[in-house]
Amino acid sequence: MKKALFTLLLTLSCLVSVAVEVNSPSGNLSLTFDVNKVGKPFYSLTFKGKDVIEPSYMGFKFSDGKDYSNWFTIVKVDTTSFTETWKPVWGEVDSIIDNHNELTALLKHVPTNTFMMIRFRVFDDCAAFRYEFDRNSNHAYIKVENEVSEFNLTGDHKTFWIPGNPDSNEYKYMTTPLSGIDASKADGDAIGTHMIVADNCIQSPVMMKSSDGLYINIFEAALSDYPAMMLTIDKKNFLFTSLLAGGAVKGVAAFLQTPCKTPWRTIIVSDKAEDILASKSILNLNEPCKIENTDFIKPFKMVGVWWEMHVPAHSSWNYADEWNLKLAGTDWNSLKPNGRHGANTENVKKYIDFAADNGIDAVLVEGWNIGWEDWAGNWKEEVFDFVTPYPDFDVKEITSYAASKGVKMIMHNETSSSVTNYERRIDSAIDFMKRWGYTGVKTGYVGWIIPRGETHDGQWMVNHYERVTKKMADAGLMLDAHEAVRPTGQHRTYPNLLACESARGNEFNAWSDGNLPEHETILPFTRLMGGPMDYTPGIFKIKMSDYQGGNTCQVHTTLAKQLALYVTMFSPIQMAADLPENYKEHMDAFQFIKDVAVNWDDTKVLEAEPGDYITIARKAKGSENWFIGAITDENSRTSDIKFDFLDAGKKYIATIYADGKDADWFSNPTSYTIYKKSVKKGDKLKIKMANGGGCAISLKPVE
Repeated sequence: MKKALFTLLLTLSCLVSVAVEVNSPSGNLSLTFDVNKVGKPFYSLTFKGKDVIEPSYMGFKFSDGKDYSNWFTIVKVDTTSFTETWKPVWGEVDSIIDNHNELTALLKHVPTNTFMMIRFRVFDDCAAFRYEFDRNSNHAYIKVENEVSEFNLTGDHKTFWIPGNPDSNEYKYMTTPLSGIDASKADGDAIGTHMIVADNCIQSPVMMKSSDGLYINIFEAALSDYPAMMLTIDKKNFLFTSLLAGGAVKGVAAFLQTPCKTPWRTIIVSDKAEDILASKSILNLNEPCKIENTDFIKPFKMVGVWWEMHVPAHSSWNYADEWNLKLAGTDWNSLKPNGRHGANTENVKKYIDFAADNGIDAVLVEGWNIGWEDWAGNWKEEVFDFVTPYPDFDVKEITSYAASKGVKMIMHNETSSSVTNYERRIDSAIDFMKRWGYTGVKTGYVGWIIPRGETHDGQWMVNHYERVTKKMADAGLMLDAHEAVRPTGQHRTYPNLLACESARGNEFNAWSDGNLPEHETILPFTRLMGGPMDYTPGIFKIKMSDYQGGNTCQVHTTLAKQLALYVTMFSPIQMAADLPENYKEHMDAFQFIKDVAVNWDDTKVLEAEPGDYITIARKAKGSENWFIGAITDENSRTSDIKFDFLDAGKKYIATIYADGKDADWFSNPTSYTIYKKSVKKGDKLKIKMANGGGCAISLKPVE
C-alpha cells in the first residue's frame, strides 16, 4: 500500500503544466485551461482583458468514494472552429448564427486509469463547458454524488437570485451582494413544496453585475438525463460550486452509463445588459431539431377557464366539495355540485365566443376532469385519469361548438405530481386529445413527486419531462409544462415544447402578497434565459378587492405594463389571462393584445438593466409590423425610444398605450392613455412610465 502511494505521488510530481487557451471569434472572451501540480483541472475566463472567472476547479465526487476532481494528467488537446446559420421553427429572430471556437481536453485519471473529456466552447458572449465519458470498463456505470464545477468570481457582485429548492422555482427574486446571499430569508409561505436546501444554496440561473460594469449570467444548457444544477456560495471568497438536485437514493444525484455527457455549464458575459438578453448561446449549445415534420407546431394566443379560479370568491376547479373520493368506484354523477365549478359547458362556450369574436386562437380549460376534489397535499398515487369529464362538461358539444367558431381547444393534464400515474395513463390521454381534436396540452406538476423521494429537478423527473415532450411530438401535440424543471434551451431540439412556467407566475398576485414590481424586469435575465415562460399576462382588473371587499391582494403593475409584458416576456404561447367581462370594459386597450404577435422575425433589445427596466422591439413573423414593450420597476422612469431599427424611407403609424399621468401600480393602476403618432427611422420618443408601469407600442407601416 505504501509503495503504491509512493508511486502515485511520484507520478503526480512529474505532471507538467501545459496551459492552453481558447478565444472567442472576436477575441472578447478568453478561456484558459490547465491542471495544477496535484492534477486538479481548472479554468479561468476574461472579457476584454477583465477577469471574469478566476482559476476554478472542475471534476466530480463519485458515490463509490473516488475523488474524480484531482490526480489528472492532460493526454491530448484539440481546438476547432465552427460557424453556421440555422433557422428556428419559431422564436425571437428568423435565423441564428452559431459561431464559436472549441477546445477539447482529454484527461487521464491516474489512480483509476480512466479517461474524461472536458469540452469548452467559447462564443463572443458566452463560455461553456461540459464533461464527457467514453465507454470504458473501469467506469461503465457511474454513480455521481456531486459535480464539482467551480465559478470563482472576482468580487462581491450585485446578484439576483432565488433559493435553491429542487422542487420549486416559484420564489420572489432577492437582490443582494454575493456576500449577502441567505436562502433562509426567502419567502416560501405561498409555495406548497417549500424546501430550502441550505442557507448558502441558490438556484441557477443567477444574474450578477460587477462593480466595474460587467454583466455575468451563470446557468446551464441542454439538460438531459442529469439533475438540474444549483449553486452553493462561499461568501467570503465569492466562489460558486455546483450542487446537483437530489433524488430518491441518498448520496446519488445521477446514475450514468458510459458513453455519456453532462449538460453545458454556461457563463454569459458582456459589458452591456442588452447583450445578455440578446444572447442565443444557450440555444446554440442544444442539439438541432429532432422532429421531422414540424407543421403542427403553430404559436398561438389563448383565453381560458383559469384566472377565475385564482381570483377570490369566484370559481373552483372541483365540481363538488366532497373529499375522500377514489378515482375508481366513485359515482361522480351522484355528487352534489358546488355551484362554482368553472369548467362547465355554458361557461366554456362564453370563452369560445370571446375568442372567436376577437381573433384569439384557442381556449384552455382547467378543472374539466374528475378528481379535483381530493388531491392537493395528500400525496395520492391515483388522482386523475385524464379522460373522464365532470358531468357538467360535455366534451362532444364543446368540441363541436369550438370547431364551428374556428377556435382550437387546449387540453389540461394536471398530474398532481403523481408522475407514475401519468406515465401509466399518458397514452390514453393522448388518444383522448387526438380523438377530440385538441392541438396542445398544458401539463401540471403541483405537489410532491411520486415516485416518493424524487424531486421536480432530479434526474428521474428530468427524464420524465423529456419522455412527455417526445411523446407529444410523436402525436403531433404542442406542450406547455407547468411546475417542471426550468428549461435550458431544449425547445431548439423539440420545438413542440412551446413554453414552461417554472417560475413565480402572474397568478401569485391573486392570492398571495404577489410579485414585486421589479419581478418582470428580473425574469428575462434569469428564468427566461433558458426558454419562454407562460407568465399569463393581460390582467386588467388589478385589485382583488373588486371581487371581494377588503381583499388586499393585487397585481403589482399598471394596466399598461400588463400590455408591455406581451413583448418583454417572450413566449410563442400568450394568454389573455383575465376574464372576458373584464376586457369588455377596456376594449380600446385590449386591441393591443389582439394585434400583438407571438412569433417574430427580429428582436432588438433597446435598453435594459436587471431589476430596473427593459425596453424591447420585435418585428412580427412574416410582417412589416413592429411591437415595442417597455417596463419599469417600482420607480417611475422615462424611456427614450429610438426608432433606428425601422426601415429607411418608410413611415409608420405608432399606436401608443401608455400610463396615464396619474397612474401608479398601487394607487391608480388602471389609468392609461392611447394615442397615435407618425414615426420614421431615426425618430425618438420619450415615454413616461409610472411607478410599476410600462408602455406598449404597435407600429404599422403607412401604405
